[in-house]
Amino acid sequence: MIYVELQNASTSSALPSEQQFSHWAIAATHRENAEIVIRVVDEEESADLNGQFRGKTGPTNVLSFPFLAPPGIATDILGDLLICAPVVEREASEQGKSLQAHWAHMVVHGVLHLQGYDHVDENEAVIMESEEIAILNELGFPNPYQETDS
Repeated sequence: MIYVELQNASTSSALPSEQQFSHWAIAATHRENAEIVIRVVDEEESADLNGQFRGKTGPTNVLSFPFLAPPGIATDILGDLLICAPVVEREASEQGKSLQAHWAHMVVHGVLHLQGYDHVDENEAVIMESEEIAILNELGFPNPYQETDS
């Protein structure tokens, strides 16, 4: 069973439903059993954690915090996602994407990071992006990396 906990710490009024967040996270999880926390925040919290954990200034769309169990301890905990609502909303508008499609992409992208996917080098990026495109296609969303006419 896959368990998704949603924590809403954002003032945004345009958030997907808890069921949508769960549906997207489950679609991206490659395990039978997993626990994921998705925390939706505003820019201040995102910027604080982005600076603290990545050394980057300002808010970012999604931060992934994979759970590393102590040696010898089995757990279903994948980790936590922190998604910044104002950044997601702004990016969707700037990129000419539907807000729901961009939210789904951020959840899928983050959950893949929790499972070890990355995009640091070109080969990893190709693998991760291909997986994202396939999952989002199954969910009925377009390729998030395809240029839009806006």
